[in-house]
Amino acid sequence: MGKRVLVIDDEAIVRVSCQRVLEPEGFEVDVTARGDEALEMMQSKQYDVVLTDLKMPDMDGLEVLKEIKKRWPEVQVIIITGYGTISTAVQAIKLGAYDYIEKPFTPEDILNVVKKALEEKS
Repeated sequence: MGKRVLVIDDEAIVRVSCQRVLEPEGFEVDVTARGDEALEMMQSKQYDVVLTDLKMPDMDGLEVLKEIKKRWPEVQVIIITGYGTISTAVQAIKLGAYDYIEKPFTPEDILNVVKKALEEKS
């Protein structure tokens, strides 16, 4: 039942951490540091959940979220950020994000939110 998760974050440690948490639980995890590259990846592969950083150099998480929701509305998008504010969280949810997690997060935080997003999707 391999569910596919795409992790977009310009910090390698976050990408690796998410892979280490999710892969042993049976998820197929792909990672990228760039929002534009993530959108290209999504054209050739179907993902169930996308975890995206909010602040990235090329394309920020809200731009990625808008584009995903426009092209793949069924995909659950979770915003992860070290710069959390209530207004940004509200904006992300209004744009269609499933949830919003602040860094630093625990392995349980990531696992729980991904599982909940998948439950809500099915």
